[in-house]
Amino acid sequence: MRTVEGPDGATLIVRKASGDSLLVADPETGEERYVARSDVTELDGDSALAAAATGVPLATRRVLTAVHDDESLGLLLELADRGPLPAVTLLDDYDRCESDLHGLLTEFRAAGLVEETRVHGERGYDATALARDGIAHLRTDANGDGERRGLGGD
Repeated sequence: MRTVEGPDGATLIVRKASGDSLLVADPETGEERYVARSDVTELDGDSALAAAATGVPLATRRVLTAVHDDESLGLLLELADRGPLPAVTLLDDYDRCESDLHGLLTEFRAAGLVEETRVHGERGYDATALARDGIAHLRTDANGDGERRGLGGD
């Protein structure tokens, strides 16, 4: 697979080439269509797989790449639902050693999902708007009706 820039400036993924036309897909919608080769520009160095990932909102991709397992996802969800929380509360409430917890929080901070804050005068952490948006997308109703559940899981 390779990527091209379409006539409207959008990045498209080439599915098939045939003569003077290309079957391309819009990574955001999955819609496929034929375009003339002369109407597109090759994008050298752009990964088709990275382009395909743009079909998922940035905030959701960020959450997906930052969490490693159910526990790390759970920590991020707890901060989004209950935060901001003092660091001491995180240590008391969750069965994680201080170094493991600090490591996860550092990764989340680097990903822009968690920010350090003060809670009742103590050092604490809170989920960012980016994290909350990504979580909201993940919590979209499994029935496919497009309704999102609230951050409280209702």
